[in-house]
Amino acid sequence: MEFDEVVRRRRMVRSYDPDRPVPTEIVRTILAHAQRAPSAGFAQGWAFLVLTDRADRERYWSVTTEADRGDAAADREWRGGWLQRMRTAPLIIVALSNKSAYLGRYAEPDKGWTDRDEARWPVPYWDIDTGFAALLMHLTAVDRGLGSCFFGLPATAIGAFKAAFGVPEEFSPIGALTVGYRAPDKRSPSLSRGRRPIDEVVHHGRWSG
Repeated sequence: MEFDEVVRRRRMVRSYDPDRPVPTEIVRTILAHAQRAPSAGFAQGWAFLVLTDRADRERYWSVTTEADRGDAAADREWRGGWLQRMRTAPLIIVALSNKSAYLGRYAEPDKGWTDRDEARWPVPYWDIDTGFAALLMHLTAVDRGLGSCFFGLPATAIGAFKAAFGVPEEFSPIGALTVGYRAPDKRSPSLSRGRRPIDEVVHHGRWSG
């Protein structure tokens, strides 16, 4: 598939065919492409938790979605709609970042930030770089004829998630990808907002308007 076509077809897909697993060779390609993402200092402070077994996937949904969201009506809609459809995905990949890998890398002689002061970083590149890797996985899934959706973990569920899967303390989940063959999906109401005109988001030379 041409790159322009991959970008055009890219969607956040929330419904999957539960009877069609993602072929192992495609899973390997998705993960190999993630490792091609850029990273500050080539620190590569990322890791990917791959869940293909049904029991593992059910454990993921259990530990990240069982908490009450605080609104009974919204909770029923969420569990009966979005969550019910997402649970059909045959593959979940959780992307995790490791801040300590970046602080350590930039304390090395060729960088010289030996104080390991996090305040030197204008933005958390450990999360940004892991996000780049997640986007490459998402686009690779589209290129292979699959659907994918990137979404966050509830902040209140991160501790339970890390305990359930033995995630080391230094790794933090920035989000998860569901991947699978697309099934008839429900259009997100957010899409009614439309895309912002390019003149509103692109500024040449200096900010204007």
